[in-house]
Amino acid sequence: MKTIITACSQNLSGSRASLLATLRTLLAVPWPSQRDVRAWLQLLAVLQWVLSFLLLGTVSLLLLVYLVFTSFWPISALYLAWVIFDWDTPEKGTEGWGTPVSLVKTHELSPSHNYIIGSHPHGILCVGAFCNFVTGSTGFAEMFPGIRPSLTTLAGNFRLPLFREYLMSGGLCPVTRRAIGYLLSKNGTGNAVAIVIGGAAESLSCRPGITTLILKNRKGFVRMALQHGAYLVPSFSFGENDLFRQVVFEEGSWMRSIQQRFQKMMGFAPCVFYGRGLTSVRSRGFLPYARPITTVVGEPVTVPKIEDPSRETVDMYHELYVRSLLKLFNENKTKYGLSEADELRIV
Repeated sequence: MKTIITACSQNLSGSRASLLATLRTLLAVPWPSQRDVRAWLQLLAVLQWVLSFLLLGTVSLLLLVYLVFTSFWPISALYLAWVIFDWDTPEKGTEGWGTPVSLVKTHELSPSHNYIIGSHPHGILCVGAFCNFVTGSTGFAEMFPGIRPSLTTLAGNFRLPLFREYLMSGGLCPVTRRAIGYLLSKNGTGNAVAIVIGGAAESLSCRPGITTLILKNRKGFVRMALQHGAYLVPSFSFGENDLFRQVVFEEGSWMRSIQQRFQKMMGFAPCVFYGRGLTSVRSRGFLPYARPITTVVGEPVTVPKIEDPSRETVDMYHELYVRSLLKLFNENKTKYGLSEADELRIV
């Protein structure tokens, strides 16, 4: 009996010693620093944003259609009823919930006027526009006190279930005449509507080192500015096209034709792109590469209020806007990663 007790005591002592050794080993392993944890949280936040833009609307639509043919069909019915009831809300503006991007101010924006801010270039996911005019993370409110920014996006995005609520929670609105007119007229002055003028078509030519904008025949925003007396403000996000790598299909190729036809039918262009992976900068995934984005807000173009502007008047103020944008680009390109030889190509 004593032998058994002695053996058990020895086993317990050995187990206790092993446990203590294991604990010492765990404590000796360096724990992630606060900086490492913050970096991982930032990566996960950006990943959910990218995946939400790419998949949330489509997956939600497919799920609701599937539920129609199951015993859970009331969920789809209730959501459809809610969308019908809430159909016009996106065009009446929504309040946001308030990735490191820099914002540079070159001129004052007086709260006594309304503005249409042209955001260039589109890039793949409009990261610069989203961070500056939606999240407030770059200090827009502090730089431009009294100015309330709103970002507009493709109207078709607000027809996708759950994705419309995701966009509205960030304060985004559809890029329609009705929505823009509402945003420019609510709460008097101090309203600024940001429009990514190049749109989906511009995303097809997005690649590092390329500064081509689709702007020459985009004049609807100028007409809207004239009708509401809103000043035109150019902005350019240097580094936007460096965030992702895109497989660019040459003009005239059958893949480019498919992209263009899809864009005309659906309103957005299906881009084949990739970024860095979650675990390593050398892997591939859907996270943007760690390239700095600097959004420079330029000098506003004074615009009179004309309810029914002529084509000649629209063309004149469009030309003034283009000149202001070119001036902004040329004065800042060498400061934010481009060379003196780089030119802004407008098509």
